[in-house]
Amino acid sequence: MEKKTMINPSITDLLEKVDNRYRLVTVTAKRARQLIAKQPMLVEDGDYDKPLTTAIEEVNEGLVHYESTQEPPKVVS
Repeated sequence: MEKKTMINPSITDLLEKVDNRYRLVTVTAKRARQLIAKQPMLVEDGDYDKPLTTAIEEVNEGLVHYESTQEPPKVVS
C-alpha cells in the first residue's frame, strides 16, 4: 500500500466533510489526541505513520463525527 501524505486528501476534499477549515483543524487535532491516548483506529487499513495522518484519513472517510456546541453570537446594536 502506498503511504498517504498530507497532500492526499486535499483540503477541498476534507472541507466537504467538515463545514470550515477552523473546525477541520480542531476535529483532526482532537481525534489525533484520542489516537495517541490509544483509542482504536476507525480506518480499516491503518498503515499510517502518524496519528494526525490517521485522523485526517478518518475524517476523509466520514468516520469521525463531531458536535458543535457553540451558540451563535448575539448581535448587539
